[in-house]
Amino acid sequence: MSSTTVEELNEPTRSAGSDTAGPKRLGLALLVICAAQLMIVLDGTIVNIALPHIERDLGFSQANLQWVITIYTLAFGGVLLLGGRLGDLYGRRRMFVWGVVLFTVSSLAAGIAQNEQTMLIARAVQGLGGALAAPNALALITTTFPAGKERNKAMGVFAAMSGAGAAIGLILGGALTEIDWRWNFFINLPIGLVVAVLGQRILTESEDGQGSLDVPGAITSIAGLSSLVYGLTHAASTSWGDATTVGFLVAGVVLLAAFVVIETRVSHPLLPMRIPGDRTRGTSNFVMLVVGAGMFAMFYFLGIYIQTILGYSALKTGLAFLPFSVGIVVAAQVASLLVSRVDPRWISGPGAAFAAVGMWGFTHLTPQSTYTADLLPWIVVLAFGLGLIFVPMTLTAVHAVDHEDSSSASAVLNTMQQVGGALGLATLSTIFVNNVADRVAQLTASAPTGGAAPTREQAAAAARAIQAEAFTYGAGRAYLVAAIMIAVAGVITVAFLTVKHDELANDGAAPAHMG
Repeated sequence: MSSTTVEELNEPTRSAGSDTAGPKRLGLALLVICAAQLMIVLDGTIVNIALPHIERDLGFSQANLQWVITIYTLAFGGVLLLGGRLGDLYGRRRMFVWGVVLFTVSSLAAGIAQNEQTMLIARAVQGLGGALAAPNALALITTTFPAGKERNKAMGVFAAMSGAGAAIGLILGGALTEIDWRWNFFINLPIGLVVAVLGQRILTESEDGQGSLDVPGAITSIAGLSSLVYGLTHAASTSWGDATTVGFLVAGVVLLAAFVVIETRVSHPLLPMRIPGDRTRGTSNFVMLVVGAGMFAMFYFLGIYIQTILGYSALKTGLAFLPFSVGIVVAAQVASLLVSRVDPRWISGPGAAFAAVGMWGFTHLTPQSTYTADLLPWIVVLAFGLGLIFVPMTLTAVHAVDHEDSSSASAVLNTMQQVGGALGLATLSTIFVNNVADRVAQLTASAPTGGAAPTREQAAAAARAIQAEAFTYGAGRAYLVAAIMIAVAGVITVAFLTVKHDELANDGAAPAHMG
C-alpha cells in the first residue's frame, strides 16, 4: 500500500507503467484484505467449540484450559497498538504480510501440537500475528480505495467480515470439530498462504514513515492493555472483588495512564493523541467499544442456551447462528449504499435502536422457547442493527486521519473492540451469575414440601428444571443490560457524531496506484 499524495499522483513525470488500479485489481485487493480479516476474527470463536476435545487429547487441566483462549486474547489485544504503529513506520503491506505469515505458521504449530506447552506458545504467536495484520488490513483499505462510493463499498464488505466472523467461526468450529479439532487450525493454512502470496503481489507498499519507534510507549501499552484484558477476563470467571482481578485491573489502569503521559511528551509517539482526541473518532471508538461488549457477551450466553437448553449439537449450534451472519452481511451492504447519501449518525443511530430491540427480545427466552418462533426473529433484528452500526462507525473511526497515522488509527478501533469484548463478558457474566444464584435460591425455597420423598430421577429432573429456569432468568437480565448499553451508544451516536456524509466522501488524499 502506498501513502502517495494527490500532488505526487498529478506529477507528469510518473512512469508509464504506473497505471491506476482498475476495478478488478481493487476487487482482488479487497478479497485479500478481507480474507485475512475473516481468518483473524473467526479464530476468536472457532476454537471455543473444540476446547473439550483439546482438553482430552492434550491433557489440559480444567484450570489451564481457559488459557487456550486467554493467551491469544492477551497477545492480540496487547500488541494491537504496536502493530499499527509498526505499519505506519515500516510499511503496511510488510507488516500485514508478516502478520499473516506468523498467524499461518502458528496455526500449523497449534494443529500438530502434542502437549499443553506447544499449544499455548502457538496460540500466543497467533495473537501476535493477528495484532500485526488486523490494524494494517483496515489501513490498507482506507489508503487504497478512493473516498466516497468505492471506499464505502469496500468498508461494507470489510465490516461484514468483521461482524459476521464470530458467527462464521461457530459454524466452522462445529463442522470441523465433527471431523477433527485440529482442522480448526489447519483451515488457516491454505487461506493464509494464498493471502500472503497475493498480498505481496497485489498490494502496493507504503513509504516508510517519519520518526522512530516509541519504545517506552510500546512497553507501557503492551503491559497495560494485557493487564487490563486479563483482569477483565479473570473477573468473568471469578468476581470483581477477587484479589487477582483487582490487582491486574489497577495495574492496567496505572500503566495505561503512564502510557498517555508518555505519548504527550515524546516527539514520535506510538499513539499520537490527535487520533483518539478528535471528536468524531473518539465517539466512533467509544460506540464500538460498547457495541462490542454487548455482541461478544451475546454470543457467549446464546451459545450456552442453544446447546444446554435447546439441546443442539455443536454443529447445529453453529448453523443456528447462520442467520446472524447473513443479516450482518445484508445490513452492511445497505449501510455502504446509504452512507454516501445520509449522515453516519442517522444510519448508526437507528442501527443501534434495531440492535437494542433485538437484544431485548432475548430477555423473553424461557426453557420452553423454540428456535424458530422465539429466537430466530431477534437474531435477525440484532444482526441487521449491528450491520448498520459497523460500516459508518468503521469509516468515521478513521475519518480525516493522515496517511502516516492510518494503521495507528485502525489499531485503536481494533483495540476498542477487543477491550469491549472482554469488558462486556466480565460485566454481563457478573450480572448473570448473581441473578442465577438469586433465582436458584428463590425457586428452591418455593418448591413444594411434604408428601412422599421424590425418587432420585425425580430429584435430578427437578434440579435440572431449576437450573434451566435460573439460567434463562440470569441470561435475560444480562441481555437487558446489554440492550440498555447499545441503546445508550445509539443516543451518543446521534448526539455527538456530527460529521456529514459529504465530508466522508472527500476524506483523505487520492488512493495510491497498485502494481
